Amino acid sequence: MSTDVQEPPPDAAEPEEVASQVALAAPEVIANSLGEYVKIWISRVRNGESGALPVILGLVAIVIYFQARSSLFLSAGNLVNLIGQAAWIVMLGMAEVFVLLLGEIDLSIGYTSALGATFTCWLLLPPNPAPWPLAVLVGLAVPAAFSGLEGLIVTRLRLPSFVVTLAGQLAALGLLLEVMNSAAPSGGGSIRLYPGVLADIEGGALSPVASWIVMAAAVALAAAMFLVRDSRRRASNLTAPPLSVTVLKIVVMAIAGVVVVLIGNTDRGVGLTVVRGVPWVVLIVLVVVVAWSWLLGRTRFGRYVYAIGGNAEAARRAGINLSRIRVLAFTLCGLTAGITGIIYTSYLGSISTGVQGGQNVLYAVAAAVIGGTSLFGGRGKMVGAVLGGLIVAVIYNGLELLGLGAAPQYLWTAVVLLAAVTVDTLARRRGTNA
Repeated sequence: MSTDVQEPPPDAAEPEEVASQVALAAPEVIANSLGEYVKIWISRVRNGESGALPVILGLVAIVIYFQARSSLFLSAGNLVNLIGQAAWIVMLGMAEVFVLLLGEIDLSIGYTSALGATFTCWLLLPPNPAPWPLAVLVGLAVPAAFSGLEGLIVTRLRLPSFVVTLAGQLAALGLLLEVMNSAAPSGGGSIRLYPGVLADIEGGALSPVASWIVMAAAVALAAAMFLVRDSRRRASNLTAPPLSVTVLKIVVMAIAGVVVVLIGNTDRGVGLTVVRGVPWVVLIVLVVVVAWSWLLGRTRFGRYVYAIGGNAEAARRAGINLSRIRVLAFTLCGLTAGITGIIYTSYLGSISTGVQGGQNVLYAVAAAVIGGTSLFGGRGKMVGAVLGGLIVAVIYNGLELLGLGAAPQYLWTAVVLLAAVTVDTLARRRGTNA
C-alpha cells in the first residue's frame, strides 16, 4: 500500500488565492453578462467596496440642495461659470494624485503653478511677445523641474516629502516675488494675460456646431478604442468585458457628452449679446484626464506607481526602481500644476503675488482625497480627482449664490474632506482585517 501523497501541480492556485484574485478583479472582467455585472457590483457595494458611488451620490445631493435653495444654480450661465471655477481645482487635484498614489505629498504646487504662469505671461508681454507655444512650454517646464528637484531630494536624501515640499512652498513663493518684480516692476505685484489663445481657454468657446462635432468624434473614438481593446483581448484568449457592459459605458459617455453640449450651447449672454458653445477649458481638462488615466492604467509606469504605493518594499524586491518612479511622479505632478497655472491665469485674466498658493494646494488635496485617492498610497484614479474637484467647486459656487461668506465655504469643505478621509481609513481597515 503506497503512502505517497499526491501533490498539487506547481502552477495550481490555492482556493483562498483564487478567491482573493476574483475579489480584486474588476466586475466587468469576471462578469459574463450585464446582469451578472450588476449583481457583482451590488455585492461589492454591500461589502463596503463602493468605489466612486459615495462621491457621485454626494455630488448629486449637494446639487439638489443648492438648486432647492436657488433656482439659478442649474441655469446654463451658472453651470458654465461652475465649469470655469472647477477646471483649475480639478487640474491641481489631478497633479496631486501622482504623488498621493505613492504615499507622498507635494505642498508646493500652489505656488509653482503661479510661478510657471508668471513666466508665461512675462514672455507674452507686448510690444514683442514670444510665440504662445514657447510661453506655454516655459510655463510648464518651470514647475515640472521644480517638483522634479523636490522628488530628487526626497529620494536621494530620504527626507519626508511633507518637509521637503513645505520648504519648496516657501522657496516657490520667494521665487514668485522675485520673478514678478523683474517681469512687471510697476505692476503692483501683478501681471496681465493679454487677449489671445491662452485668454480664450476660459473666456472662449467652440461654436455650437463644432461642440456637437467634437463631442460626437470623442464618443466615437472612445467607443472604437473600447471595442478594439476587447476584441484583441478575446483574440488573445484573455478575459474581456461582456459586449453589453462595453455598450453601457459608451451610452453613458454619450449621454454625458450630450448634456455638456446642451448646457454649453444654451445662450448665456446678457441683453442682446449671444454667448453659446462649450468652453475650450472643457476640452483641455478632458484631454488631460484621458492622457493621465491611460498613463496610470495602461503603462508600466502606472503599474509601478500603484505597486510602490501599495507596498514599497515588495516593489523594491520585485526589481522596481523606486527612486526613478518617485522622481518621475513628482515631475508629472509639477507638469500638471503648470497646466493648472495657465488655466487659473486665464480664469482670472492675470496672475499676482497675492495668489493663495497654500490654500489652493489644500483644495487640490481635498479634491483628490474626496475623489477616492488614498492618503496612504496605492489607491486612486484621475477621474476621482475630477469628481472631487467638482464637489469642492459646487460647494463654493452654491454658497456664493446664496450670498454666504468664506466661513461657511471653509466649513462645508472641511466636513466633506473629513468624511472622505474617514471613509478611506475605514475601508483600509476593513481590507486589512479581511
